[in-house]
Amino acid sequence: MASQWKTFQRMAENAAKNLVFNEAPKLIRQLQRPEKLPRNIGLGIKAGIDVLAGTAAEESRPAIAAGRPVTKHSVPTAHRARKVVYAPDLDGRADPGEVVWTWVAYEDDPTQGKDRPVLVVGRDRQTLLGLMMSSQEHRADDRNWVGIGPGPWDYEARASWVRLDRVLDVPEEGIRREGAILNRETFEIVAARLRAEYSWS
Repeated sequence: MASQWKTFQRMAENAAKNLVFNEAPKLIRQLQRPEKLPRNIGLGIKAGIDVLAGTAAEESRPAIAAGRPVTKHSVPTAHRARKVVYAPDLDGRADPGEVVWTWVAYEDDPTQGKDRPVLVVGRDRQTLLGLMMSSQEHRADDRNWVGIGPGPWDYEARASWVRLDRVLDVPEEGIRREGAILNRETFEIVAARLRAEYSWS
């Protein structure tokens, strides 16, 4: 019984440390964005419940939500080679140069995935051609990714990278929202790599 109590105390202590040192600073940063306040309050409540339940530290992968088309197909970038043109227009229809949010299935487990930003680089009828984006700093050392700096698609204003070697087939009806417009100079950095290394024009 004493050992079980010590195990419980250790778990509670770890959960409290995670809440204070990891989750609380994230929540405070999110609350500083008033336009996202309702969503951030919900995220904060969920984070607190996860910590108390001991699930936050497990980093469990979210399952794909039913009822919304999911981005689950990707192909080598050269297989989708076409002319890349900068043409953003926040009119409800995604265009090259825009960053949109969609649910992207994990390559290693298509039954699970993550809601993430995607840079639109083209279109094939109702399917958008997108490049996955990430804010993980280790992407800086990977030649298949190109840095594009921070932007409004990331609420923490972290630097981002765009994956070049795989193109996502994004169902247009699967977009949750238009996130931002990438500036032309940065888009051209991505486009130049597509032209030079993946047969785009």
